[in-house]
Amino acid sequence: MIPTPPFIEAIGLTGQQAVTLAVLVAVVGALILDRFRADVVALTGAAVLLMTGAVKPSQVEVAFASPAIIALASLFVIAYAMERSGLLDLAIRGGVWLARKAGASGIWVVMTICGAVSAFLNNTPIVVLAAPVIRDVSTSVGLDPRRYLMPLSYLTVLGGCCTLIGTSTNLLVNDMARASGSATFSMFEIAPVGISVALAGGAFLFFFSARLIQFDSPAEPPSTPAALLPRHGDQSASIGNAEVFAPQHRFRPWRALASLTVFIGAVAAASMGVAPIAATAFAGAVLLILIKVIDADEAYRGLRPEILMLIAGMVVIGVAIEETGLAGAATDRLVGGIGPLGPLFALILFYGAALLLTEILSNATVAVLLTPVAVSLAEGLAVSPKPFVAAVMIAASAAFATPFGYQTNALVYQLGKYRYMDFVRVGLPLDLITWAAACVTIPIFFPF
Repeated sequence: MIPTPPFIEAIGLTGQQAVTLAVLVAVVGALILDRFRADVVALTGAAVLLMTGAVKPSQVEVAFASPAIIALASLFVIAYAMERSGLLDLAIRGGVWLARKAGASGIWVVMTICGAVSAFLNNTPIVVLAAPVIRDVSTSVGLDPRRYLMPLSYLTVLGGCCTLIGTSTNLLVNDMARASGSATFSMFEIAPVGISVALAGGAFLFFFSARLIQFDSPAEPPSTPAALLPRHGDQSASIGNAEVFAPQHRFRPWRALASLTVFIGAVAAASMGVAPIAATAFAGAVLLILIKVIDADEAYRGLRPEILMLIAGMVVIGVAIEETGLAGAATDRLVGGIGPLGPLFALILFYGAALLLTEILSNATVAVLLTPVAVSLAEGLAVSPKPFVAAVMIAASAAFATPFGYQTNALVYQLGKYRYMDFVRVGLPLDLITWAAACVTIPIFFPF
């Protein structure tokens, strides 16, 4: 046990709570400064908590083997197999044909399809693949690409909110809710709220986004070939370097059919309750290796270890927040302040807090920090935790007011030559619209 100094006792914290709080503040500060890799920061925090005894080794083992980590790693492998098969390139070529035939409306159709696909696949490779195509097609038909690149990123983020596997954030929140003793979400349980938010946000983008972006200088002609993919594992691609691309993959029908079938099968089996998504996705990834759609070395290259280790490190910090009682202590104060106002007002304020934090911190950080608080807050209000957990799922992804809050925003920020304030002008009202849509629909589909 960590001895508790008198000044720590005076503010009502134990020694372990004080250590956990100090680590949390340090990790958040380092992430805001953005001078170190996020995964290294999270793992450093986890190591400090382990060495000081704030978490036990057995709890760290659980964090690294959590269902969210297994599901994400497996889905990354399956998605990489689809990418290597040339399936995504083929789909984008079809989109190019449509956009050139139909002009501006065709571009919006392609972007909408990208948003829908993001409900099932990670949106970063979708945007990396589609953004140069959208840019080149819009230029070829005489339209400014900046009208479309930012909405493309936003639509894929909104699409990812619609299913449990649409974004790593949803899987992580679900896993943290399970660890906190709350009921978990099924594959499409969040869909009614996610689709409502996506429709509200999409309508705003269609009608108003172009009016809010400044077009006082002509768009530069395209310099990067269309339909190109990022070199897998290249760190600069993940932070918005739009010039880091590799040639598109040749279409291989057998591999495309097999990888797509395995993906659909894994999602369908999880949806029907045959097994959790972590189990079905893991089985699907192994099957792709066994039938030689990809070999083992390719499967390892398909993993995105920087994301998996960031999540694992943050899960350890989340476990410490829960196990030391820090989450409970914070929630007691929160309930005392907003509890008398009722659960709906508490939900609105809680969503706003999550939204603000997501603009500053990473999605995984917000998911880990706020999910235990969401469960404890609901318990303190004597209501179901699902509305508050759903609020974390949506708010931890749907934050749009900065170009660096999400990887896809950072990519189109450079590719489209946007100003920082363009994201504020479009993203801030989009934040408010999705906040309102979420807080209206969450109590409908997840009653208190």
